[in-house]
Amino acid sequence: MNTKFDLKDLDRDIVYVKPVQVADLPDDMKEQVGDLVTLFAVHNVDGEQLALVANRKLAFHLARENDMQPFAVH
Repeated sequence: MNTKFDLKDLDRDIVYVKPVQVADLPDDMKEQVGDLVTLFAVHNVDGEQLALVANRKLAFHLARENDMQPFAVH
């Protein structure tokens, strides 16, 4: 295991998927989600939210469709 890696390049295509409770969202967003209790946010490595979607499967699919590697955050 003597392979050298540039660690700066390892995180460029990574996104994090985490559950978000609808109750924690601003009121104007709550009105748009219907009966859902939980949404899933997709964040880049800097913590910037890139997307908010209806379910975990869709969040992972969205990431992969955009050539990103998704990881679940609890």
